[in-house]
Amino acid sequence: MKVLFIASLGILALVQTPLSFADNANGKTLYSQRCAVCHGADIKGTGPLANKSNPPTPDLTTSTFKKRLNDYPGVIVSSIILRPNGDLIPRTLRENGVKIPPHAWSIKDLRDLHQYMTGVISKNR
Repeated sequence: MKVLFIASLGILALVQTPLSFADNANGKTLYSQRCAVCHGADIKGTGPLANKSNPPTPDLTTSTFKKRLNDYPGVIVSSIILRPNGDLIPRTLRENGVKIPPHAWSIKDLRDLHQYMTGVISKNR
């Protein structure tokens, strides 16, 4: 029984990997390739397309966004990727001739991106 319990904990740990185990290099790569064009390297909404969308790209280092990111870890990042604003992201890219290839997002990718953004935001205090 004890062995089964320990094995179950090991499987649970693999399934529910905490954010602290996320791969920061993967998060940085995903952010640089897919987000920085609008949000900028500093996550402050300073990318080349920041003012070419309606509404303009927000500064993600604000206290309001930091609170949302902390209150709902992973939800904010995944909801943006899943396009709650309908066609805003694809339309902005299309209207400005920017092509970003499709990406098959995994849970790990979302965690890595969340961790990377949280790290950059905390440095911008």
